[in-house]
Amino acid sequence: MNTLPFDFTVDKSINTVFITKEFAAEPELVWDAFTKPEMLDQWWAPKPWASKTKSMDFTVGGRRLYAMVSPEGQESWALHDYTSISPKTNFKFLNAFADKDGNPQLPGSDWDLTFNEGNGTTKVSISIYNESLERMEKMIEMGFQEGFTMTLNELETLLSKKFV
Repeated sequence: MNTLPFDFTVDKSINTVFITKEFAAEPELVWDAFTKPEMLDQWWAPKPWASKTKSMDFTVGGRRLYAMVSPEGQESWALHDYTSISPKTNFKFLNAFADKDGNPQLPGSDWDLTFNEGNGTTKVSISIYNESLERMEKMIEMGFQEGFTMTLNELETLLSKKFV
């Protein structure tokens, strides 16, 4: 597979992770992959884990409650509380671990995703701010870089197949 540009940078001075990934797909498809539960569940977990959305309301003030499910059936719950949406170009959410009923384990992290089209590709720029260096370091120690890199590679594969 022809892998397009990808960058993963950790800036401990501002408790932020920056991720940039380009996809060979039209912006509408990439946007949908990040905002529609039936598409998210196909890639939002590192294999062999799977993503399972319990509920999702992609509106400002809405929430996605989902589990990452291990091959043995173990569920690790999390939520996205959507704080800002500019259709097709940007959205922001608070990400936090939760229980299966959606009760968050705070603090979480603030995600900001921006979508840009150019030269036949769609670039997704993600910044993930953590209010404490300790939380960000814990996220990194838990394998976030490896896991999220795997999920973005899975998304790249699915986009190349147009989610068929």
